[in-house]
Amino acid sequence: MKKNLFLLLLFLCIATAKSQSYIGFLTDNYSGVHSVINNPANIVDSRFKTDINLIGASVFASNDYYGVKFSELIKSDYDFEDDAKTFSKDKNSIVGNVDILGPAFMFNINRKNSIAIFTRARAFYSINDINGGSLENLIDDFGENGDFSVNEGDASLSTHAWGEFGVSYARILMDKKQHFLKGGISLKYLQGLGNAYAQGKSLSIDFNANQILSGNGSVTTTGEVAYGYSENLEEDQDNIEFVKGASGFGADLGFTYEWRPNYQEYVATDSKGQTFTPKDINKYKLKFGLSITDIGSISYDKGIEERYDVSNTLNQNTFESISDLDEISDFYRTISTGNSTKAILPTALHANADWSINQNFYLNLNTDVSLTKRTNTNVSRVANVASLTPRFESKWFSFYSPISIVQHSGFQWGAGLRAGPLYIGSGSIISLLINDESKAADVYVGLKVPVYQSRPKDKDGDGVLDKVDECPDTKGPEENYGCPWPDTDGDTVLDKDDKCPEEAGEVDNNGCPWPDTDGDTVLDKDDQCPNEAGEVGNNGCPWPDTDGDGVLDKDDNCPNEAGTVANNGCPEEPEVTEEVQKTLNEYAKTILFDSGKSSIKSESNEVLKSIVNILNEYPSAKFTVEGHTDSAGSNALNQRLSDSRANSVKKYLVEKGVDQFRLSAIGYGEDRPITTNKTRAGRAQNRRVEINLIK
Repeated sequence: MKKNLFLLLLFLCIATAKSQSYIGFLTDNYSGVHSVINNPANIVDSRFKTDINLIGASVFASNDYYGVKFSELIKSDYDFEDDAKTFSKDKNSIVGNVDILGPAFMFNINRKNSIAIFTRARAFYSINDINGGSLENLIDDFGENGDFSVNEGDASLSTHAWGEFGVSYARILMDKKQHFLKGGISLKYLQGLGNAYAQGKSLSIDFNANQILSGNGSVTTTGEVAYGYSENLEEDQDNIEFVKGASGFGADLGFTYEWRPNYQEYVATDSKGQTFTPKDINKYKLKFGLSITDIGSISYDKGIEERYDVSNTLNQNTFESISDLDEISDFYRTISTGNSTKAILPTALHANADWSINQNFYLNLNTDVSLTKRTNTNVSRVANVASLTPRFESKWFSFYSPISIVQHSGFQWGAGLRAGPLYIGSGSIISLLINDESKAADVYVGLKVPVYQSRPKDKDGDGVLDKVDECPDTKGPEENYGCPWPDTDGDTVLDKDDKCPEEAGEVDNNGCPWPDTDGDTVLDKDDQCPNEAGEVGNNGCPWPDTDGDGVLDKDDNCPNEAGTVANNGCPEEPEVTEEVQKTLNEYAKTILFDSGKSSIKSESNEVLKSIVNILNEYPSAKFTVEGHTDSAGSNALNQRLSDSRANSVKKYLVEKGVDQFRLSAIGYGEDRPITTNKTRAGRAQNRRVEINLIK
């Protein structure tokens, strides 16, 4: 088959290893040191104190030519050529990779800085843009089933294996309440294990099968072919060894932003203003990551590259005589010979968004995009892929199920889990089980020693972590830094609410004693005049003396009129003299009544007004209104008439403003004559009204 190796090179295109590693596992916040694979920023503010990877391996294979049924594939007698379904196209691809993460560890230097050291072995291979018809004829040993003619165009092949020793550093760049940003970088020393590639341009191949079978056939080819390889591939290799002089450097760079709308729920502060944030829990609602990985290349100093113009026609005997690639120069024109080109790493851009539904359930969206040019020589590439991964995540166990669209392979659905030190999974296991024409498969497995961030302690169970609890053994509220509120003065009002914490007081006065500002023994709370000493009976106010006569209003019968103490605050009245008494009675005797009646004649009004004026001059004096008659008529009639007339006069005086309590009325009938009743003049004098002072 050596003669066909040359023809195989005619169908191959630039190296493009389109494959991924640890699909699904890298979305887990507990992937630990594996974070350096896609984004080195994730090793800081990690859920681990340290994470030690013992060994882990990820294997990936993909193509768009063969489709297989997994249940048939695992049978021992399965044959791809006979049992697999083929999907021949103008451009078919076969790709794969192996990614081994060897001993590696990460740890936190402090809260803001973390480092990781890792070892890694990687291998990529690809056959791309080969014509499916050409591939079928290669498998059938060219032409056994008839004429074979194909315009291949540009095609290529590549394989590359290397080892890495890397150091990662990550740091928190911003921690501002809701907004959190961290960045990381990995620097890698690269050591080559082997590299081979081939490239064809504008290739066409024409076989005449009938002529070949008769011994008169020919093979006509056109186009250009180049191939290169590292020096260790010139001879058969029994052991895999690093290639001397094949080394290089690589780098990864990444950033992660977290949106933490509920940051206050995670931050605790002690009495000195120092804050503490638990490290064992995720704090974000949304997380966004962006990184570029595998920046760099490996130079194979003693590698060889040869380029040929393969436009020629060979007869059957000449074609069959080719047994080694070294003989190509005997039949085709050599364009150039020199050192092989350096092997470019599969530089890629990774964008990641993670939604925390709650502390255990997450939804992750990830995209990987190749940044290396497809047309460059000896370049590795990752597959362009988009994945949506729901997952359950906890400290000791995680489960995830990535759903992906992978370049060339199409839809893939997988599942994986992490259980303490073990991680295992596949990005395609479910689609393999349900699809009869699977074109890709991958699997990964590994062991590690995880040392998780511990849960902060709360010994007294008061909800205040011991880190900020000033009384870690006694329950207390968060606002008093985990200590119970004291009551220094023992007045049942806690110091936090007590405005006089050193002095016992009243609950209603915020823990302070009620004051007596004016010292009158009436507390300010009850004192209507708190700044002026007063009397208990007057609500703490001094009794007033409105008229300023020295008699307090409470004792003053005339509070609005100055008087004397002896007269209870009222002014002293003049004495009702005999002259005044005489005047009153002279006026009273002139009051006229209707004959035999008690009604007062109107001509007596002026006299009555004068009487009112005199009585008002002596407001405290009390008087008796007395009614008298002559002896004409019966004694009983005269008694009634005298009573009636006395009361008529009293009524009039009261109506004109004289206090009724100062007046009394009484009738004496004919019992008190002042003269004889035998004469008309005498009887007229006896019919009278008198107003006399009550002494």
